Amino acid sequence: MLIVNKLLDIETEPGISIRNVTPDIENFLATTSIYNGQILIFSRHTTTALAINENEQRLLEDIKVYLRKLAPESDRYLHNDLHLRDVPDDEPMNAHSHLMAMTLSTSEVIPIVDGKLALGTWQSVLFFDLDGPRKRTLFVQIAGEKG
Repeated sequence: MLIVNKLLDIETEPGISIRNVTPDIENFLATTSIYNGQILIFSRHTTTALAINENEQRLLEDIKVYLRKLAPESDRYLHNDLHLRDVPDDEPMNAHSHLMAMTLSTSEVIPIVDGKLALGTWQSVLFFDLDGPRKRTLFVQIAGEKG
């Protein structure tokens, strides 16, 4: 079995941003000789997440509204009592972003069949930054048999 790793660097927009990273993952897969196996995508931050869903702009806006209802930025959170803990000078009040991230997932695993991601017709791998703008990193690991 062959295992190949890559870090994907992503620059995000302010607030909640959702980016379709499927093309980035497909491009990485194309650089390998792996024909059958699995690909792991892992978010390396506590205020980011991953999901597999439809990459349709109006749905993405609905998702943002839904997440903001789950953890409103204006609510009171203990994590935002920055004066009660040691933090960097530029530490944001972002408890709501941590809570949103917990409702999603930090990773996705997708089968690779015949050298392609085995995603359904309308499925895309979506990367969520819930506390942007920031420079973020995704860890991608492909494991499988050579074709």
